[in-house]
Order: sequence, then C-alpha cells, then structure tokens
Amino acid sequence: QMCIRDRFISLQMITFISRKLFSSTIKPASAIPGLESVGINNKNILWQPSVGQLYEYAIKRAPVDPKTRQDIIASNGALCSYSGERTGRSPKDKRVVIDDNTRNEVWWGKVNIPLEPASFKLHEERVLDYLNLRPQLYVIDGYAGWDPAVRVKVRVITARAYHALFMKQMLIRPTPEEHAKDFQQLPDYHIFNAGEFPASAQIPGIGSKTCPTLNLTERKIVIAGTQYAGEMKKGIFAVMHYLMAKQGLASLHASANEGEKGDVSILFGLSGTGKTTLSADPKRKLIGDDEHVWSDQGVFNIEGGCYAKCVNLTREKEPEIYDALRFGAVLELSLIHI
Repeated sequence: QMCIRDRFISLQMITFISRKLFSSTIKPASAIPGLESVGINNKNILWQPSVGQLYEYAIKRAPVDPKTRQDIIASNGALCSYSGERTGRSPKDKRVVIDDNTRNEVWWGKVNIPLEPASFKLHEERVLDYLNLRPQLYVIDGYAGWDPAVRVKVRVITARAYHALFMKQMLIRPTPEEHAKDFQQLPDYHIFNAGEFPASAQIPGIGSKTCPTLNLTERKIVIAGTQYAGEMKKGIFAVMHYLMAKQGLASLHASANEGEKGDVSILFGLSGTGKTTLSADPKRKLIGDDEHVWSDQGVFNIEGGCYAKCVNLTREKEPEIYDALRFGAVLELSLIHI
C-alpha cells in the first residue's frame, strides 16, 4: 500500500486529457471482428480505448459491489483502483480444464486443479451472460512476448475500466499496422473478465463464488468472483508456461536486465522477493521485472509493463519505480490520504 498526501488531479483536467487522447468510439460487438463468434453481443463496447478514456470511465462509473471503493485519481496522476473482497490471487479457487489434449500435459494437483469441460461450459455461459448485460464493455488487444516468432495475440474483454487499463499497460501494445493485420481475425487467446459477478459453487468442480479458469484447448481464460487484476496477468503467464514448453523454450518467473557489454542478468524469485527492485538498476538496461522466456536467440520479456509492490515505496530507495507512478499507472489497493 502506498500513501499519497497531496490533492487530487481535478476531474476537469483528466476529462480534457482523455478527450485529447480519444482513440475509440463506442461500437456494437458486431462491428468488432470475432467478438460475436465467442459469444459477445453487447451493443456498447470500447475497442482499444485510450488511457484517458479509461480514466474517465473508471472515475465516473461506480463498481457493482457497493462495498468496493470507487476508483480515484492520486496527485501523481496514477489511477487508484480497488478490487473489493479479493485483494490478492486465489490459487485454491483456480481451475484448469482437463480434456484429451491436456490430460497428459498438465501437472495436476493442488496448483492445477482440474475442471471438466461440461462444468467449464456452464461457467463460461454465466460469465458471457453477465458481460452481455453490462451497460458497457472494454476490449483490449495486445501481445504476450516480445519475440515476434513466438508471441501470443491476446484479447481482453472486461466490464471494469481499471481492468482494461491494467492489461493495456501489461500487454505489449501493437502498432496500428500490427493491429490491423493481427486482430482482424480471432486472436490466439481470450480473457473474459466478469470479476464483479460471482461464480456458481453449484457447478460441479467449482467450490466457491470465486473461479478464474483456464481452458488451454479453447484458448480462453474465464474469470468470475474476483476483481483482483493480477489474475489476468498470471493467467497469461500460465498460458506462456504451457506454450513455450511445447516449443522447447524456458519460461521464467524472473526479472532481467542488460549490462553495457550485452551481458544479461536473470534474477529468479517468488512474488515479493525483490525481482523488480533488483532489476531496476540505473546502471543497466531493464528487460523486464517479472516474466521472461529464454530461447536460443536470447532472453525476452513476456510483458509490456511492470508490476511492482508499493509497500514502503520511497523515491530515495527506489526512484525508478516511484517515478513510474504517474498518469497511466494503476495503483491497486493503495491507501489515499485526502
């Protein structure tokens, strides 16, 4: 958590910025290639919205759950967002669909808990129904993986603007030319995020109202019952673990940076052990702070942004990370002093 003790940037200023940065108009699902074929028929969708647009909708639209705090803007320009009841990942509630393709390829157990395809179908239908009934949706397209030879095209469909902003920053943004080429057909993977809507514990194999689910055969991540944005990030990381291993590449939970002579350091560690801090060395070039792939050609980042904890963060200790908290950044679950 991070405390910010200054005044808020005014709504008028952000509205002005967002209008200057508008890059998307509201469209029906039928006007966006591929959406109807995956079950989305909502009439009000922002496709590839700008950062400014997402700010405006985030602070104008209250969360569905009245107990979830409203998104607000801090004095440094970052968007402060709140995920409601779930304030971290839910590994015991995560499910992976088991079928003929995955039965002998996934290490099943306490980490990868199997879910039958019929149960996944019921779970997905509930999530799609919820998304189609929301007043507005946000669609973000981007890549996972900087190496064009193996990168994965990802489409995120969500009902909360802050979730869209989070993934706009965490995925690698396509250029207009790349987007026109790569996202006019179905992407490689979809994320359907209905985090404000509870999963059904009555569905066989789903044990609670929270259920982020990965279907590797249908190439989908379906999230219900948790608004914590990190579920999307880690869901794509799980996808990359699976896909890269099948190509003989090593996916790494590690940060990486590069020295002046092209030497690369890889820093392994669990979440919260200092990967981001150690990789942000001012004397070395940052490759990435959390997720990488090691191939015969070198080391590349899976992500387009960084994901840092802000507990006890100060400019004196970590200036690069502290100064990254500005317009466009998401501060999730941070305390604000007014």
